[in-house]
This record gives sequence, C-alpha cells and structure tokens, in this order.
Amino acid sequence: MSTVESLSDFYQNKFSFLPDNLQKDVGHFNVFKLEDCIGDNKTPIAYSRRDFYKIALNRGHNIYHYADKSIEVNGTALMFFNPQVPYTWECASGNVSDITGFFCIFTEAFFSEKIRGSISELPLFSVGGKPAYILDQKQDMQVESIFLKMLEEINTDYIYKYDLLRNYVNEIIHFALKTEPAETLYRHPDANSRITSVFVELLERQFPIESPAQRFSLRSAKDFANQLSVHVNHLNRAIKDTTGKTTTHHIADRLLAEAKALLRHTDWNISEIGYCLGFEEPTHFNNFFKKQTKLSPTAFRIV
Repeated sequence: MSTVESLSDFYQNKFSFLPDNLQKDVGHFNVFKLEDCIGDNKTPIAYSRRDFYKIALNRGHNIYHYADKSIEVNGTALMFFNPQVPYTWECASGNVSDITGFFCIFTEAFFSEKIRGSISELPLFSVGGKPAYILDQKQDMQVESIFLKMLEEINTDYIYKYDLLRNYVNEIIHFALKTEPAETLYRHPDANSRITSVFVELLERQFPIESPAQRFSLRSAKDFANQLSVHVNHLNRAIKDTTGKTTTHHIADRLLAEAKALLRHTDWNISEIGYCLGFEEPTHFNNFFKKQTKLSPTAFRIV
C-alpha cells in the first residue's frame, strides 16, 4: 500500500526546510521550476498519494504512473494530480537532465469559497478522470507563460498576490478543460497492484468513523469500481490476483475492524454504530457481525 506524502514531507525531501507559513496558513500554494526539484542529489519520487493538489508542465520522454494507468509521453504534457490517487513519474530516456518544466502545488483550502463547487469535482482532478493533456509547441508556450507569471508573482510583496496566483491556476484549469485529454495509455505490467493500491487507499480514507453522523458510503465492489471508473469484474480480478482475497472480503474485514473499535471505545448504541457503518437496519448489522465473529455486537461489547 502506498504512503501519503504531506506538505511537510515534500519540503523536507526536496529542499530540507519548511516554509514559515506552512503551519500557520490553512491554504497553501507554491510554484517551482522542475529542474530545481529533480536530479541525482534529490529524493526519488515515490509512488504515493499526496495530501495536496499538483499541476505540472513536464517536457521530455516520461512515463506517468497514475492509479492503475500509466501514460507514456515523449514531448510536453500538462498533468493534474489530486490527493485521492497515488502517482509517480519516471524518466523514460534515462537522462534526468533532459527533463524541464514547471509545477505548482496547493491545498483544497487555497480554493475554498473562491471557486464554484469543489475543485475535486472538476473532471481533470476526479478519481476516475483523465489527468494528462499532450501539448503542441504553441500550447506549451501558452502554459509556460502562465507558470512564469506565477514564479514572478510568488516572490512579490503584493498584498493580493495569492488572489492573483489563484487566478493563474484557474487559467490553466480552464485551458485544460477546453483541450482534449490524452487517450493513449501505456499499460504497466504491474497494473493489478496499482489498482489494488488505489482501492485500499479509497477504503482507508473512509475511516476512522469519528461521529455517529459520519457514514461509510463505499460499501460494495461496484461502488469502488464506479468511483475508479473501471468495470467491477476488472477490479475484482485485480484485487484477487494481487492479494488472494476478494474485494468483498477486504471491505468486510475493514468494516469488522471498525465495528470492533467503535463497540470497544465509544458509548454509541448498536443502532448508531450499525448506521454509520452503512447498515440501514440494526438487524442487518447484527447479522453481519455475528457471521464474522460468532458473537452479537452486544455480546462482544461486554466480553
């Protein structure tokens, strides 16, 4: 299972320092030249989820591993990465010095109450979306000009610079929305383990249950397949081949673990626990728990 890279991890791994405003600001934004963040003395880019959004303009011969897909690009690619999906990329030419470009990173809070709807709902940032846009020379220059304005603005003392930077990010987003995403996918030989990793990430992100009002919503293999935009049979085969267990088995195991924790460590009644775990009726929760443990929830709680 992939790990999660935090903003603090990113800065420590790439630059060995933390920005002064990282802990104080709920919303964070920064922009970089790609060449400053890669090379022989830099930490390798791990296949993992990040807890921030990223937009990258990369030039060169690269392979981008994103969820269960891998995209091979020899040229310029505009890439969009979201916090729900693990990803990495590798230099296909073998020479990292051939790779140039820009990228910016930001938290969802950077956009809160500033755009219509949630940024995660945009198709280029959705879990099952298409994150890659192949650019020609003219498009490359258009996007580069926006990144150059970001780099210039981030270093000014202008009091409203983050509003302006937010507008630049929106400009790139709308540029992409008007452009066709890349359809040609390079299938990685280890695609099954990648889709399994994303499934586990989505499953784990629903926990822990911290209040009776919280609801476990992705409860079936079909729910996860829909979220990942893959056929349920493909998801089931990938998970079974990788782990030896069925998708349903993984979901049931995680539900059971959370049910035990809630029964042991909260004073919520059985109906509340069952409901927040996605069971519409207390009898359904009782039957599930008893099938898994041979004990009723009430009996388990007093043992």
